[in-house]
Amino acid sequence: MAQTQRDVEEVAVGLLARREHGRAELARKLAQRGFTAQEIDTALDQLEARDWLSNRRYAESLLRSRLAKRHGPLKIRAELRQNGVPEQIVAEVIDEQSPDWLELAREQLAKRFGDEPAGDQRERARRFRHLQARGFPSDIARAALMD
Repeated sequence: MAQTQRDVEEVAVGLLARREHGRAELARKLAQRGFTAQEIDTALDQLEARDWLSNRRYAESLLRSRLAKRHGPLKIRAELRQNGVPEQIVAEVIDEQSPDWLELAREQLAKRFGDEPAGDQRERARRFRHLQARGFPSDIARAALMD
């Protein structure tokens, strides 16, 4: 059965109704559903023209979500880039939000390890690795452990 341009747009709008998507992520999902690259590009251009699809809104939404989970800037940037958001938009969205990364790292340490300070070097190293795994750069992880 031949699929029409309208079918592509309907599926895309259905996906966007659930949550924001970046252009590359939405294109990937539509391709998995068997639409051609030409159909996908045309539909996504239409959705962008109507402002129903926006890499900026997607980046803002993902940033808010990851900040609520106390992820660091390295992990957030990597996820946005992996999902096809242009670096300029990533930088602008993070700069506009300007989160306090040090405070976020401290909150994550308190949530994961409680208020008890790290007793020995081994425990400090474990906490440092935990922050790095969550996407915090070394300097912020070290500063958070100084408290």
